[in-house]
Amino acid sequence: MTKSPNDIDKHVGGRLRMRRTFLGMSQEKLGDALGLTFQQVQKYEKGTNRIGASRLQRLAEILNVRPAFFFDDMPAGMAEQPTGFAEDAPSGLTDFISSSEGLLLNKAFVRIKDAKVRRKIIDLVNTLADAEDQPSEGGEPSQDIPSDSLPVQE
Repeated sequence: MTKSPNDIDKHVGGRLRMRRTFLGMSQEKLGDALGLTFQQVQKYEKGTNRIGASRLQRLAEILNVRPAFFFDDMPAGMAEQPTGFAEDAPSGLTDFISSSEGLLLNKAFVRIKDAKVRRKIIDLVNTLADAEDQPSEGGEPSQDIPSDSLPVQE
């Protein structure tokens, strides 16, 4: 059995990475502010090492967020899971937003003011995803969400 980080630790680490990346801060710079190596910051971001309460408070100060930020958007039921190491869980929104591609896409998308253009981009991404998901001999393509059903700020 392969051990992996606890889902809560991975979620907290993903939120740490998302905020650090959003601020344009390197792992090395964050590590320096904490008196740690960048490798330790990497372990925190992957959820491999747990972040203690006092360190979480210090991270919140450095990243200019409240400590609860690291637990925001936690999937329902995650807190009821056993503590310690658990089997790998499927990655989700936090993993995508924490990635450099997700962050760049999000930053660029929110700069687009025209709601019609944003809807066209959603349609384009869905079309590209559908092309990737074309069924192989009798398979079912994945279902996407029509852009006209998504909330877009006018």
